[in-house]
Amino acid sequence: MLGWFQKLLPKEPKFFDLFESHSRTLVAGAAALNSLLKGETPVEAGCAEVLFQENRADEIAAEVMLEVGRTFITPFDRGDIEELIGSMDDAIDQMQKTAKAITLFEVTSFEPCMKELGAVIVQASERVVVLLPMLRDIKKHAISIGALAKDIRAIEERSDELYDQGLKALFKAHQTSDTMGFIVGAEIYDHLEKVVDRFEDVAKRVSRIVLEHL
Repeated sequence: MLGWFQKLLPKEPKFFDLFESHSRTLVAGAAALNSLLKGETPVEAGCAEVLFQENRADEIAAEVMLEVGRTFITPFDRGDIEELIGSMDDAIDQMQKTAKAITLFEVTSFEPCMKELGAVIVQASERVVVLLPMLRDIKKHAISIGALAKDIRAIEERSDELYDQGLKALFKAHQTSDTMGFIVGAEIYDHLEKVVDRFEDVAKRVSRIVLEHL
């Protein structure tokens, strides 16, 4: 009965506004990470921009959690809201961890597959920034949401391929010398691949919300 009553009430727009604001930090963070991997932006400046966007995202996520606690009627289940913003925040956090590893190990040049992963991360972020506004009208956009979620899964599969290719090339390049070079490179690959994993988590959360509201 409560669920039926909630569907009759106007949806609170503040949550959608916050989701969309957060998704824009994901795009900005992904663009900064991609730019530094490609050598278009100095590493220090690129890492600083990723950190800046991560801090913005944290502020937005904190505001979402605050609103969950003080809003009587939420557009969908409170647990779903918390999990969705949490998965979005995990994506930008993983970008920040990537930038931190790059800074910590003073990496200034990047392998071809790392650069490709940077482009893949941008692709995933661009899908998410289109996906989130569709939650304002789930029934209208259900098919489009499903298509975008499928697209993000395909992007994640591509990231797995790049991870495997890059790691193999890294091993061959360092198997007889420079063990530390392999260790550092492998850690960066691991962080980059996990960024895309977190975007897939966002898609999964959105898909679950859609199924619950059709």
